[in-house]
Amino acid sequence: METVPPAVDLVLGASACCLACVFTNPLEVVKTRLQLQGELQARGTYPRPYHGFIASVAAVARADGLWGLQKGLAAGLLYQGLMNGVRFYCYSLACQAGLTQQPGGTVVAGAVAGALGAFVGSPAYLIKTQLQAQTVAAVAVGHQHNHQTVLGALETIWRQQGLLGLWQGVGGAVPRVMVGSAAQLATFASAKAWVQKQQWLPEDSWLVALAGGMISSIAVVVVMTPFDVVSTRLYNQPVDTAGRLYGGLTDCMVKIWRQEGPLALYKGLGPAYLRLGPHTILSMLFWDELRKLAGRAQHKGT
Repeated sequence: METVPPAVDLVLGASACCLACVFTNPLEVVKTRLQLQGELQARGTYPRPYHGFIASVAAVARADGLWGLQKGLAAGLLYQGLMNGVRFYCYSLACQAGLTQQPGGTVVAGAVAGALGAFVGSPAYLIKTQLQAQTVAAVAVGHQHNHQTVLGALETIWRQQGLLGLWQGVGGAVPRVMVGSAAQLATFASAKAWVQKQQWLPEDSWLVALAGGMISSIAVVVVMTPFDVVSTRLYNQPVDTAGRLYGGLTDCMVKIWRQEGPLALYKGLGPAYLRLGPHTILSMLFWDELRKLAGRAQHKGT
């Protein structure tokens, strides 16, 4: 990879992931609805307004209009910018310090960078989830918070719960992004190196990064989906103490396992891959190509 300053990686990483978010946000809306459907109810005992990917897309479009497939986009872009800016910046610092050259260093650096990014971006993810869950009563799943805008949601949460309320669900978000970030950054680097070693593609071709991203996306979805389901539930649960369904990450996992079955931790797996897969591929491809351009510009400047 081209070597660029961490501050440049911050901008490039945030930009690449925001660009990818525009294309994958509709998949995130569908995934969120599927993960909330049948919350804490045994399979077969609840209505299912969402059936699979195609039917779910159609259900969202019918209920909310085509623009409904981009619900929460502004909050999603804010989250991607904050979370990935911090994540790529911290990972770049680790690379610059040589930590990623140590055994297991890539995984550790990716996990720590992801945890910091998730913490910073948590309020935006909270609002994104709640906005994406909102819909008409006929197809509503999960708790309905009835926010109108991102700023309105911020104001409501701040007024009802105070500053700490903006970090509701962060206990699920941090491990979610830690495992996803570690898997993504570690497997992308190794997958890209493996593809280059096979010499199937020209060494400097963008197809190398594309192939690396495709391999990386599989690992990301497999390890991340259970934490993604839990994170969605924690973020969308009612805010008042009496109405809360979960006490935290472990409590949420145990309740889902007992009341919905272990496979419920992989609810929305198809849309999760259709969203996380392209998002990982596009993010890593855009990031890799932007780093190349920035590295070449830096070399010319010197």
